[in-house]
Amino acid sequence: MFLETSVEFFFMLLDVLLSLSQLIFQQCYIKDLGVIFDENLDFGMHIAERINKAYSMLWLIKRNFKDIGRGVFLLLYKHLVRSHLEYCNSVWAPYEKSYIDKLEKVQKRATKMIPEFKKCTTLTD
Repeated sequence: MFLETSVEFFFMLLDVLLSLSQLIFQQCYIKDLGVIFDENLDFGMHIAERINKAYSMLWLIKRNFKDIGRGVFLLLYKHLVRSHLEYCNSVWAPYEKSYIDKLEKVQKRATKMIPEFKKCTTLTD
């Protein structure tokens, strides 16, 4: 009798632990083709990830290229930074003012890296 009760208790405990583990490991977002979708289709996490990647690319340019001209900087910016910011933007196009401001802040910081662009607010050809 004791053995049957302990086995039943074991299986009951196992069921409880499995249901708790499903609650703990339940994700509220999914990443598909590099775009993060959350349960409300809000792209805040995706935009934050893209902005962090763009800032890391700006830091990479600043660290490795000390004295570069306007043309070289524009080339590096378009290929290393802007490509991260614009990837699949037709899917996650920012519509909230806060998201737009965060994305523009990356571009404003890039303009401050080159002396020719310090007075500019956008990078143009």
